[in-house]
Amino acid sequence: MSKNVLILSSSPRRGGNSELLCDEFMKGALQAGHQAEKISLKDKNINYCTGCGTCFNGKNCVQKDNMPGLLDKMLAADVIALATPVYFYTMCGQMKTLIDRTVSRYTEISDKEFYFILTAADNNKKALLRTVEEFRGFTSCLNGPVEKGIIYGSGAWNVGDINGKPAMKEAFEAGKNV
Repeated sequence: MSKNVLILSSSPRRGGNSELLCDEFMKGALQAGHQAEKISLKDKNINYCTGCGTCFNGKNCVQKDNMPGLLDKMLAADVIALATPVYFYTMCGQMKTLIDRTVSRYTEISDKEFYFILTAADNNKKALLRTVEEFRGFTSCLNGPVEKGIIYGSGAWNVGDINGKPAMKEAFEAGKNV
């Protein structure tokens, strides 16, 4: 059965290591016959949540940016891959901003399968665990999330350092097996 796969890349660098892993994940998903779309957050206008509370009262967010379309895509997806480079032992600001802005419709993000894709300069996988827990903190607020896999792209500092590392194959296989 074909699934609708949404890959959200928060790398601020074009061709960054986490984005390269996203591309492999997408290749695997497409090869397996799934529909897959990768969205690079750097190409979107996503404002910070201001905490105004308007959306808590059943109204749409007052901000006019690309977030409503992204939320629609998240709601339509069967599988969501969240990808981030890890800076100073946490997710990058672009991913955190996206997560914060789901507040207006997070209760509708239901029964999704999630993959987490992380890259960091640090070679120690343990350095990425805090970011995994941050992703889990987000998904624990959703209805019926299923964590399907984590791709750890450690030891990747410069653009392209991830090439040739086991994480590239892991990303492809994860995408193929959604």
